Amino acid sequence: MHPRSPSLLPSPPRPPSRPRPHRAAQRLRRWAAALALGLPSAVPLAFAQAVPITVVSEVTPYSYASDGVTPGPATDLVRMALERAGIPAQLGVYPWARAYDMALNAPNVLIYLLVRTPEREPLFLWTAEILPLKYHLYRLSDRPEVAVSKLDDARRYPIGVIRDDVRHRYLAQQGFTMLTVAARREDNFQRLLRRQVDLLPMTDVDAADICRQFKPACPGLTRVATLDALTLGAYLAYSRGTPEELVVRTRAAFESLRADGTVQRLLARVDPNVGAVPPTAAASKP
Repeated sequence: MHPRSPSLLPSPPRPPSRPRPHRAAQRLRRWAAALALGLPSAVPLAFAQAVPITVVSEVTPYSYASDGVTPGPATDLVRMALERAGIPAQLGVYPWARAYDMALNAPNVLIYLLVRTPEREPLFLWTAEILPLKYHLYRLSDRPEVAVSKLDDARRYPIGVIRDDVRHRYLAQQGFTMLTVAARREDNFQRLLRRQVDLLPMTDVDAADICRQFKPACPGLTRVATLDALTLGAYLAYSRGTPEELVVRTRAAFESLRADGTVQRLLARVDPNVGAVPPTAAASKP
């Protein structure tokens, strides 16, 4: 017999291949690291978002002026972060209840300024903290008969709230029954001026802004109590069902704006005393 041809001999076994990290995860880490250095070119054009995300908020001193068109510093920051991340977006201003409902029920929606509470924790993909907020109860300065020195005293008076926002939900959960609900803060303030409600829960910045907007009808506002449980952070947050890469890229871009001082500088346009916020941890998962 002739010996077997070498070409027919069995090949030696191959060594087992090492597990390779998921390529998409590797790309996300590289993009996040580059974005943190402020490099917008880190996002490849091939990965660009084909359909713009929807960005929603309401009228506040930080988001939009009372005309609903002129952007505030938070809106400027959101736009800058999305441009840096290479994510096209359509920005819109809505009554809060509608903006919240959109973010709660549709994918690829980015909402701000959303206060982060334990109740809301599983409902959204928390992306980056913009600033801390503290709410107080205010009365008109010419109404000393609205005698409130602590939160519990306010149960005797009608309070104006925005439908479905964190103040409405908190006061309702605490058993406050004299709540008058409105879609917009301007509606609530007009009721305060007409004495249809006696108190409004607002931040110091909101109070100064809305009273200035309604001059000379506004005689001034007096802070009478603090909602201590609502000293919380206001966030950028994506709706559930949004791809993880959008959350990662937006977070990295926003944190790069924080790192270079842009966040603090822009927010100081509204409140020079706004406190610095530490970087947001990557805690949310789709």
